Amino acid sequence: MNATKAPAVSANVRSVAGTPIALLHRARCHCGAVVLELQLPDGIVDPRRCDCSLCRRRGAIVASVPLAGLRVMQGEQALRLYQFNTFTARHWFCGHCGIYTHHQRRSNPQQYGYNVGCLDGVNPYALELAIPVADGIHHPADRA
Repeated sequence: MNATKAPAVSANVRSVAGTPIALLHRARCHCGAVVLELQLPDGIVDPRRCDCSLCRRRGAIVASVPLAGLRVMQGEQALRLYQFNTFTARHWFCGHCGIYTHHQRRSNPQQYGYNVGCLDGVNPYALELAIPVADGIHHPADRA
């Protein structure tokens, strides 16, 4: 896996190391308390990293879906919310195992970002493309 500080290049990943990305794909935290259902008709779209103060610490590869494209199937009571700075983005993680599962994006609040590493059967290190790093340090919302 390569990480490059570059503008996002459009990519649709339909399988990872032989695991097909399903139209409705499940994602879960490490302990299994939280289970999400994601609508991924185009596969994993534009996977990326971010270098903001939170993302560079958690290191997850994320992709996005519209708000209607993510449903908490199990464990809503286990999810914990974390917000910081402008309190626009809403970051959720499992209160039992601590794994970040998804967030409502600051740059586009009409989308959820989700942790690609939580997708059932997917090893994010097996993605066969360079993973761009979004500039979260100089976020457009901070330039007002």
